[in-house]
Amino acid sequence: MINLLNFDLSKLTAYFQSIGERPFRAKQLMRQIHLGACDDFDAMTDIAKSLRLKLQENCDIRPPEIIQEHTSTDGTKKWLLNVDNQNAIETVFIPEENRGTLCVSTQAGCALDCAFCSTGKQGFNRNLTTAEIIGQLWVANRALGATPKNERVISNVVMMGMGEPLANFDNTVSALKIMLDDYGYGLSRRRVTVSTSGLIPQMERLSQECPTALAVSLHAPNDDIRNKIMPINQKYPLKDLMNACLKYLQFAPRDFITFEYILLNGVNDEARHAQELLDLVKSVPCKFNLIPFNPFPNSPFRQPERESVLRFRDILNDFGIVATIRKTRGDDIAAACGQLAGQVKDKTRRTHKFQVA
Repeated sequence: MINLLNFDLSKLTAYFQSIGERPFRAKQLMRQIHLGACDDFDAMTDIAKSLRLKLQENCDIRPPEIIQEHTSTDGTKKWLLNVDNQNAIETVFIPEENRGTLCVSTQAGCALDCAFCSTGKQGFNRNLTTAEIIGQLWVANRALGATPKNERVISNVVMMGMGEPLANFDNTVSALKIMLDDYGYGLSRRRVTVSTSGLIPQMERLSQECPTALAVSLHAPNDDIRNKIMPINQKYPLKDLMNACLKYLQFAPRDFITFEYILLNGVNDEARHAQELLDLVKSVPCKFNLIPFNPFPNSPFRQPERESVLRFRDILNDFGIVATIRKTRGDDIAAACGQLAGQVKDKTRRTHKFQVA
């Protein structure tokens, strides 16, 4: 059976043409699937019965299956989703007063092995399909009770869950197109953020094919530290990454790059590190999202002292750079940054190799 969640509008239109259906039917079906969160062809009464019968014979709408749902004391929700009976992924919804943000995964596991991230400790299993990526939004919308007539519950999407989005480029971009399409979810490019550890060739492709807001996982002020905690830096060092960020801004819907910076006690959280950062990003319009490290089992890192976090923020702010401290959400259900799918056997050797000074 063909899972229609794998199709953005252009692919769905091409499929309809291949079965002798008129292109406008693709828009009708997109609206039913995504805006209506509908998976029952019989309920799609604005679509011709002959087409519905054809779809029932050859297609289905198959999102990931919810295995578990957890709700934090702060209202954050986390879903554990089954994707193929061997792999599970996690998706997190963060409600706020004026918006609702869904954190979406793009891979089962992650190959980048960042030393501070529990998700990477399970190793890399596989890329998610378009259906498994956009299916997280589909499932969350339905679980939260969204309907086409209600105001949108999910106003923002961040590709910051499990995996490196740009390492699964084609499927991620296809899912992005559905999110942005008026017949899909109709989200603004400014409200959809792709996070990357700095895959420079893919950043350039994204700027050309589907530019959205961009968040770069920086986490270090120099190559020496970043090489140790983020192996990808050995391939794409900081000078090249800063140049890539400048190029991306020529096409981005926002006029700044968001730099994500996890503060690790005694590793990258000192005043001298903040001063180094100022020199590193001086030519890149940016904002900083400072994230105190969220501990997870067997990690060699410690959470920084509150005074260190405030001092780090103030140094950046005093220089004129907007730097905010991310409020920890959902840590009581292991839904905070870097904690997704962390309760797994460590399949890497990096925890044993890395020694915190």
